[in-house]
Amino acid sequence: MKLTINVSLPENNASEYLLILADQSTLQNAQSTYQISDIEQHIKLSQFNFALADVLPIIGKVTSQPNTALVGIENATRLKAAKLAKIAEAIVKNSQKKFKQISIDISALAPELHYLFALNLTQAAYAYDIYKSKKNQFVLEQVNLISDQPSLNPEQINLIHAMAQGQNLARDLGNCPGNICYPEYLAQQALDLAAQYPDLLKVTVLEEQQLADLGMNAFLAVSKGSDRPGRVITIEYQAQLEQAPVVLVGKGVTFDTGGISLKPGLGMDEMKYDMCGAASVLGTLRALCEVKLPIHVVGAIAAAENMPSGHATRPGDVVTTMSGQTVEILNTDAEGRLVLCDTLTYVKRFNPALVIDIATLTGACVVALGKVVSGLFSPDNELAAEITQAGEQSFDRVWRLPVIEDYQELLNSNFADIGNIGNGGPQAGAITAACFLERFTRDYRWAHLDVAGTAWLSGAAKGATGRPVPLLVQFIANRAQTTHD
Repeated sequence: MKLTINVSLPENNASEYLLILADQSTLQNAQSTYQISDIEQHIKLSQFNFALADVLPIIGKVTSQPNTALVGIENATRLKAAKLAKIAEAIVKNSQKKFKQISIDISALAPELHYLFALNLTQAAYAYDIYKSKKNQFVLEQVNLISDQPSLNPEQINLIHAMAQGQNLARDLGNCPGNICYPEYLAQQALDLAAQYPDLLKVTVLEEQQLADLGMNAFLAVSKGSDRPGRVITIEYQAQLEQAPVVLVGKGVTFDTGGISLKPGLGMDEMKYDMCGAASVLGTLRALCEVKLPIHVVGAIAAAENMPSGHATRPGDVVTTMSGQTVEILNTDAEGRLVLCDTLTYVKRFNPALVIDIATLTGACVVALGKVVSGLFSPDNELAAEITQAGEQSFDRVWRLPVIEDYQELLNSNFADIGNIGNGGPQAGAITAACFLERFTRDYRWAHLDVAGTAWLSGAAKGATGRPVPLLVQFIANRAQTTHD
């Protein structure tokens, strides 16, 4: 979906539908701008009260635009960013099957909300129908945003378009079923992306024998239970730049049964989303290719399938990681940290400026934070602040939780250097998982994003969200701007 920004309705306008965001206080301005007649009587008869995201068609009431509607925003002065998504969803739902091009007057919004609203529009336009015999008949291609105080510039519009491309890719991969999306499939997706952008991307795919030669036995402890072999995939963006890269490490467990520590059957279908960290890495790299930011970035994907079989790891097994540390695998359903710890060791060879891992890691994080914000863990205050700021800018927010030495003793094992789950039962599950990863990241700046609550939705709205692609793209864009300045 293409976005434009205008100070008035474009001349020779091809738009088929005009939507005006309004509350009671901004109605008069809209009435004057678009020559709306008898609007008060129309509002009264329809009992329209400017409730959030309510749409009131006013066909025949406007001389300059035959198809027009008001969209309620409750109170313009009190409207918060959290409510923009609902407005965007109502507009897209109302338009996407009827009109190729629409215009939206956003003058009633505070200028600081324009960027987020435009991003929300692109997010609302997503749909997934690849495996449906009856496809969605969506025709909406372009949205013209109109404001008497436009705050969006072409660079921001380009960044939003890039974010949308990347987030859509992440959502497509997350929604893809496990019988299609397995480790080799993710590797092929990376290779296909590099073929699309050969001047920007370089891909390396490590197979299981290479992983064994490197001593990545924690990773292999997960992947060996499946008939689908694991892969570690690295994608370098702008590798020719002489700067230490930002490294993104994504958990790519393409289906997670729990292994021998088998999960309950209810809701297990959603374990296809356990690769959403990996999907977000691919989506972020796609966005970077679209916007061509001048910064060196490396994506690393730990792709494996966690299955129970005669080859699967048993609870109580001990493995030696690539770092040389030994791990007692007390629960095979705590597999994400096992594939990640070896990958976090592997990426040291890139001499990173910093590393961020992204993982649907713990149910404990969902209990703590729900599906509103992602969990952020880092011993680096400056890095944590940068990530938090990027989350606020993109409204892909995080909340910082501790990753401190006091929790490390919960990972003590009688038989190895470390256990893969905490010995305190349900205590601090998300924190002990982060503390486990922290033991493999002490040679560089590091942050961990637990997106178990935010990477997908359940229920009637079930589907991948593509988060935290907006956060990661915004974070990298901010760093590229700082480096360029």
